[in-house]
Parts: sequence; C-alpha cells; structure tokens
Amino acid sequence: MNKEALIALTKAALSPQEEMLEVARKKGKLFIGIPKEIAFQETRVPLVPDAVALLVNNGHRIVIEAGAGKAAHFEDNDYSEAGAEIVYSPQDVYQANVILKIAPPTIEEIEYMQPKQTLFSALQLSVQPENFLKKLISKKLNCVAFDLITDEAGIYPVIRAMGEIAGGASILIAAELLSNVNGGVGAILGGISGISPTEVIIIGAGTVGEFAARAAIGLGATVKVFDNSTSRLRRLQNQLGSRVFTSVIVPKVLEKHLRTADVAIGALRSRNGRAPNIVSEEMVAEMKQDSVIIDVSIDQGGVFETSKVTNHTKPIFRKHGVIHYCVPNIPSRVARTASYAISNIFSQIVLNMGEEGGFDSVVRKDAGIRNGIYIYNGVLTSQFLGETFNLPFKDINLLMASIK
Repeated sequence: MNKEALIALTKAALSPQEEMLEVARKKGKLFIGIPKEIAFQETRVPLVPDAVALLVNNGHRIVIEAGAGKAAHFEDNDYSEAGAEIVYSPQDVYQANVILKIAPPTIEEIEYMQPKQTLFSALQLSVQPENFLKKLISKKLNCVAFDLITDEAGIYPVIRAMGEIAGGASILIAAELLSNVNGGVGAILGGISGISPTEVIIIGAGTVGEFAARAAIGLGATVKVFDNSTSRLRRLQNQLGSRVFTSVIVPKVLEKHLRTADVAIGALRSRNGRAPNIVSEEMVAEMKQDSVIIDVSIDQGGVFETSKVTNHTKPIFRKHGVIHYCVPNIPSRVARTASYAISNIFSQIVLNMGEEGGFDSVVRKDAGIRNGIYIYNGVLTSQFLGETFNLPFKDINLLMASIK
C-alpha cells in the first residue's frame, strides 16, 4: 500500500461515522373488552381498577360493561376513574380486539364476537354445549384457556392462585359448618388447652391440599394428608416446615382415619378431567355424625362417592349424618381477593402483549401462552380436544413455524 492510500484510509477511519442505532420494537396498543359475567354465581372480574389504570397509562384502551365488577365490590365509577370506558351492552364490549373473561362465553356471547378476536377465559368443557368448539372455530378466533397458561417455572399461575384461595377457604368453611350457628356439632376448628384438637383429613397434597393444611395447622388442628405421590407428600412437609402425618392412599388406612375425623377435604386433581373417586359411600357412612366433608374437587366429579354439586345459595346437604359442602367455584365466595389474584396475572400478560407488538408476536416468544392456546386463527391446536370431539387439529408450534 503506497503512502497516499495509507493517509486516505487513516482519514476515513478518523472522520465522523453515521451512528448505527438499534431499531426499537414496535409496541402495540391493545383494545381490550371486559363483559359482565352471566354464568351462574360467577362473581369474579378479570381486571381490577388498579390494573386498568396501569394498562391505560401504558396506552391501552379498555371498555368494560356496566356492573361487571359489582359482585366483587368494584363500582363503575372506580373503573371510569381508572381510565376505562363504561358501556351498557355486551355488543359494545365485543367490538374490542382482546376479550378478557372468567367463565367461557355462552353460545349467545360467541355470536357477538368478531373474526380474528383474541379470547382469554377458562375452558371448562364439561359444562359447555356440544357445538361450543365448532362455534369458536367458525369465528376464526384466537382462544386461550387462562388456566392452562404456564409461567417460567412451568407452574400454572391461575390454577395455583385459585388453589391457594380454595385451600385456605375450605378450612374456614369447615369451621363455620362445625359451629352451632350453622347446625353443626358445636366444635371449634383447632384446639385449646386441655381439649383434644380437631382432626382434619386432607386427600391430595397439591396446592389446595397445601394451603388447607397451612390454615388448619395455623388454627391448631391435627392434620393428616393422603396422596398417591410420595414426592408431593415430601414436598408438602418441607414447605410446611413442620411434621404432619402423611400417607399414600391405602383404602384400609384412609378408612381407619376417616372414622375419627371431624373434617375431610377432597383436594385431588386429574389431568384427564375426572378426579379419582377415592372415598366410597360405605367409608362416608362410617364417619362421625355431624362431621364435615368439603369436596373441593367437585368440579371434576368429586373425591367422595356421596358428593353431588351444590351452589353458594344452597351449599350443603347431609348424607349418612355427614355434612357435605360441594360448591364447584369456591374462589367466587371471596370474589374480591380472587379478582385481585387473576388481575395480577392478566395485567402482566396484556403488558407483555403490548411490549411485543400484539398477540401473534407474544405467542412466538412465550411458550407459556402457547400452552394455553386451544384455537389459533380458527384452527384447533389441542390434541386432547381434537381426539375427544373428533375434530381435526394441528400442533401450535408447527402452525406458528409455518406462518411467516
């Protein structure tokens, strides 16, 4: 290289250069609709006013049907002050691009929906009409079961939160049903000096079982937990930080301990939609008179053979002298707390959608959201639902890879 070329190269290197800036991700401004729940005794709301204010301040538009938060003691004025628009018909709500609900939409509500909308709600197929899925598919919707969304640790945050509430509430309900005021035997749940403590049997060592055990131990009760998984039982003992009686489910052993129990909690869950029927009618008949059964698993059929679905208006019945409480939706009993728990999850999902530029973008990056999708652009993506209802389906990951 000659001297002149070297000088020219040096000058070029030292001269001001055009700055290369990172191209910012295009943020999406979402239009979110929250209809009033019409499902029987569904009192929760997917976003509380504080979460609405957060999302509105981030540039998102939110419309909410009048009275949607009333059952959880959130007034329309609370939402309007947070920046939401109050509308007075479900048709107006369903003009939004993203619909947030607790209960699945009815057939009538599906008719209000627009093609390409994104729906977040529970799935609850066991209580849906036969043509429910076909109606959603025909609208070419994106449908996400929020109870199937997972977080970074692989945990189902909505199920976890509702399980925590149901577990703790089940013990408080049992305490009410043991009292004279509610026709119970007149015993305090727990224990005081000089008197044998109440005995609580918990069948299931998952989230519901854990928080039921925490509440019962906190009140001073004797707690015995049964589960078929020794790893869950071991984890439960570690999490409680105290030694509790634990056992795998052996019918003879369980029957023996149920005879002396004051309270029995059914807290088993099944991945296939039906809770295992562990306690036979004969075992219930051997329980103490005026003892209490709280079957939290009743939404999956129940752990006790004698269980049958009740509701918040008429929550109990007696069978063989044992009080049964079999309400499927215990978190709706404490709607305000449950709404805050769900809102914390929903608000973060919506914020992420906005940051990533919309639903399609966040789905590509977030495996947890993909796990909850059962319909994408009108295509069924759940193998379980496809095989159950004999409908064609495609894997969501393959579907996303094929869409440019």
